[in-house]
Amino acid sequence: MVDSKIGKTFQRSVGRAKEKILQNLGKVDRTADEILDEHINGFNKQQYAATRLQKELNNYIRCIRACATSSRALLEAVNEVYEPEWGGKELLSVNSQSVELLWNDFAHRLAEQVLIPLNTYQGQFPEMRKKIEKRGRKLVDFDGERHALQAMQSNPRRAETKLARQRESLEAAKRTYDVLNSELHDELPALFNSRIVFLVSAMSTLFASEHIFHSESSKVFTELEGIVDKLSKESAKGNLNFQVPSNAVLNNITSDSPKDGVLYRVRATYRYQKEDVDELSFEAGEIVRVVEYDDPEEQEEGWLMGIKDNGEKGMFPANFTRPL
Repeated sequence: MVDSKIGKTFQRSVGRAKEKILQNLGKVDRTADEILDEHINGFNKQQYAATRLQKELNNYIRCIRACATSSRALLEAVNEVYEPEWGGKELLSVNSQSVELLWNDFAHRLAEQVLIPLNTYQGQFPEMRKKIEKRGRKLVDFDGERHALQAMQSNPRRAETKLARQRESLEAAKRTYDVLNSELHDELPALFNSRIVFLVSAMSTLFASEHIFHSESSKVFTELEGIVDKLSKESAKGNLNFQVPSNAVLNNITSDSPKDGVLYRVRATYRYQKEDVDELSFEAGEIVRVVEYDDPEEQEEGWLMGIKDNGEKGMFPANFTRPL
């Protein structure tokens, strides 16, 4: 039984291949349906456009998620650099979280409201493609049976019983072909016309999502810009410049006596690598004793003279340390 089915399938494949060769060589005619051919051309263009849109939307959403990750890392670095004593620290943190939420909501909205409907729309094409291909095979079968009947009719030695069976085979092939052909005449135009409804819905959601994201992001970054502007004004007034606490000397004369010339001690909050021979390098967390300059006229604003526990001495930027 299985071998018989395989044999029939093989014979049909051989018969179709032979029929196509004869048609391509112009030896036999081919049943034409120009209207359906136009529908199939429209279907091919529609499927290509949907496939490309699906591919590019997937890439776009991946890029949005990558931007969200980069944006979060950047704003985390900004929050780390922004010192707690500066005004707007908490507001900066809150707005940074808002930016992250906007990115995530943007990607989620596109994936749920645009990509999923697009995948559903795209899912119609493979089944329709199979039906078109099946119709093409049945058309070749119909033409083959038709040509076989014509060959028998032109044979003066034809047997009427064989001729009758061939007519039956032709009628069966025609019925199968006509059913598929008729269905495609209805289904292909309906599918083609559905592209407008889908694209209107998908593009409206896409552009609305873009508008919401950029509009809300603009508001957040306007607030962030305002925080930085306020910081700039405070800095211009000198309110944020490093100042030695008035009680620093009193609070730090514990282990160092005034005879050593130590004014107070500081702890390094950042690593500093000296850029000149008269400067002092240190690692974050190191303790440095602040002393007076040998020549007060050499003192520069924002710089201190210090000595490390190993006796190394030099200038260093005050804003890299905090008084103990």
